[in-house]
Amino acid sequence: MAKLLSCVLGPRLYKIYRERDSERAPSGVPGTPTSVTNPPSSSWDTYYQPRALEKHADSILALASVFWSISYYSSPFAFFYLYRKGYLSLSKVVPFSHYAGTLLLLLAGVACLRGIGRWTNPQYRQFITILEATHRNRSAENKRQLAKYNFDFGSWPVDFHWEEPSSRKESRGGPSRWGVALLHPEPLHRGTADTFLNRVKKLPCQITSYLVAHTLGRRMLYPGSVYLLQKALMPVLLQGQARLVEECNGRRAKLQACDGNEIDTMFVDRRGRAEPQGQKLVICCEGNAGFYEVGCVSTPLEAGYSVLGWNHPGFAGSTGVPFPQNEANAMDVVVQFAIHRLGFQPQDIIIYAWSIGGFTATWAAMSYPDISAVILDASFDDLVPLALKVMPDSWRGLVTRTVRQHLNLNNAEQLCRYQGPVLLIRRTKDEIITTTVPEDIMSNRGNDLLLKLLQHRYPRVMADEGLQAVRQWLEASSQLEEASIYSRWEVEEDWCLSVLHSYQAEHGPEFPWSVGEDMSPEGRRQLALFLAQKHLHNFEATHCTPLPAQNFQMPWHL
Repeated sequence: MAKLLSCVLGPRLYKIYRERDSERAPSGVPGTPTSVTNPPSSSWDTYYQPRALEKHADSILALASVFWSISYYSSPFAFFYLYRKGYLSLSKVVPFSHYAGTLLLLLAGVACLRGIGRWTNPQYRQFITILEATHRNRSAENKRQLAKYNFDFGSWPVDFHWEEPSSRKESRGGPSRWGVALLHPEPLHRGTADTFLNRVKKLPCQITSYLVAHTLGRRMLYPGSVYLLQKALMPVLLQGQARLVEECNGRRAKLQACDGNEIDTMFVDRRGRAEPQGQKLVICCEGNAGFYEVGCVSTPLEAGYSVLGWNHPGFAGSTGVPFPQNEANAMDVVVQFAIHRLGFQPQDIIIYAWSIGGFTATWAAMSYPDISAVILDASFDDLVPLALKVMPDSWRGLVTRTVRQHLNLNNAEQLCRYQGPVLLIRRTKDEIITTTVPEDIMSNRGNDLLLKLLQHRYPRVMADEGLQAVRQWLEASSQLEEASIYSRWEVEEDWCLSVLHSYQAEHGPEFPWSVGEDMSPEGRRQLALFLAQKHLHNFEATHCTPLPAQNFQMPWHL
């Protein structure tokens, strides 16, 4: 009876992965009944095949879940319509509640039928036995057995907790349960006394900004967190996860962040191979509709690196919602997991981000300054200009206030706090992070990210002459145009390197540098163009084109 109840309440099972011959154990899972043994190898080659009763019950419950999601998103309009028609009176609500209660009882009955279908399936009974054994005893063997199954990630046991590192328990400067530290924007009106009357005047605007951010704004910014989209992408995500596990020997893990959110991760270890890049770990930060199953992790994997992918809060197996604070909390526990559980030193970790993933990448670079390098692909400097592009001009004040208070992705500000090597990859046909049209390459916000980084690190070089030369270079949309501008100013790379090496030897490596202070305008132009060319590479593609492995290069450094 207990097993039947476990089958009723258990998670949905999607796939049983192929078992490698080298991993096949001779006996069952320690600590579980002797009936739990490894199935024949042929059973690992296909998706889990539910019995007819389970299959049809699952379809009914999935359809009910989709209808519930549609009802949730349309509820404000539905309530408004019902109110206008007078259907919200007590005499109308009571019968409706009876219908709703009857429907819930029917769905509960369907769930029980699904449990009976699972109970009659030996594969599911074996799975639920292994899952229960793993929750009781999280031994390495139990986890290895459980990793052969792909199921609803909510039932996966937590593998790493944010407080697990001993240094966190002893340190007072680490994250609290409220979250890690973020850079907060300055007040819009500096010098204004923050009196009670001013707070009251601001209250309606603050309430409106909060409602916009937590309804329309968050879903526009992170469409991958919308349940209906995830439901549509589920077959693709399952295929991508199967490829990572079966072909790349990936290991899935659940991490618990300081805010309680559970983060879904996938680690591919290449340290045992002959290629030297396998000793380096690339932590991948996906875009606003990207998942590690089908995202940018493929680029460093093809290049031979060890890779750690993770999903934003609210994406696929990760819980929560993707607001900046939750994003930074998730990134923090991912980095801690890489250092304290996977055994990588910060000097062996590279942060690679695509698009909106630049926020968590720059936060990690700012918060973990010993990280080896940062690579930002198709990223931007600040969210406000991009948000203003897609919203009505009359909403400018509301959009700016909402972004600054609730969705402040200040990539450039965070990146300028990092002292290590940085490479920016600009898509010359990018249609997402341009503020006008894709053909207008100067409206690409990656340009502003580069300019702010160089102006912070080399303020004397990026004076009038240097800034003007870099802007001209950024206007080039092809390698031929780049080379033409580069040769026009007769950039001598050996001379630029000697100047930078001499300054570093005399003043040390910490930015900002005052190099170029006593330099001629021609020298500043040369040095500015040299630095721009080292920090930004063009890729002739649109925003969502996968980056080829040959374009995944380590950033330049002295």
